[in-house]
Parts: sequence; structure tokens; C-alpha cells
Amino acid sequence: MRLIVSSNFSKEEKAAIRAAAAEAKAIKAGADLETACLGAISEMTGSDKELAETLHDLVKKHTSLAPKTWYGMPAYTNAAGKVVVFFQSSAKFKVRYATIGFQEAANLDEGDFWPNAYAVTKLTPGATKQLVALLKKAVS
Repeated sequence: MRLIVSSNFSKEEKAAIRAAAAEAKAIKAGADLETACLGAISEMTGSDKELAETLHDLVKKHTSLAPKTWYGMPAYTNAAGKVVVFFQSSAKFKVRYATIGFQEAANLDEGDFWPNAYAVTKLTPGATKQLVALLKKAVS
């Protein structure tokens, strides 16, 4: 069956939708999801690659989340298979910053209003410390 994607989506959005369909097929076939995640990271360049590698290392070191790809980008899931945190490169969507985002499965709720995505151009020591705290809270 051929996936039909609306012409209302950008070229990058269409590619992400196709990647999600391929990921679902790979999961059913028993693909190695960490290898797919590392493959997505290895295809990046410059600061996107550096940021994605750092996020990957921090997730592995500080959480029990499992790596995979999600819409062609690195993502990390909980034991129930729900995406908790993801990385979106700046180059893929032609924007000036990468994004580290948290999905509904992340335990970050604070009252009625809280951030669920962060623009990032560089992970300084202070930003890294903040990210580690968010990762730990997300899986608590």
C-alpha cells in the first residue's frame, strides 16, 4: 500500500510522515531501535549532531529510557513504549535552533501551565545541568 501525503505539507513534513510509517514497519519486523536512533544521529551534521549525541549520552546515563526514532528523529521511550523525550534537528526543518521536546508521557506537569519543548543552539554546562534535571523529573 502506498502512503499518500497531502500537498499541504512541506517537503520536510512529508519526509517525516514517511519516516514514521517506515519506523512502524521496522518495529513490527523487530528492528534494532537503538541502531536506528544512532543512525539518525550519525546522518546529522554540525551542532545538530553534537546536540543529539549529547542528549543521547545524557538519556543513557541518567534514565532508563529506550532509544528509537520518531518521525526520523532520535527519541526515547518509557517501558510502556511511549515517547518521553525527542530531539528535532534545526537542519531538517530549516530553522535556526534544534528542539528538545517532551511528550505527554513525561512527568513534567506543573499546575496548569508548563513548557514541553526547548529551543537549543548549544548545551553549556548550566543548560546541561538543567536538561539532566528535566530528564530525571520526566521519568520520575
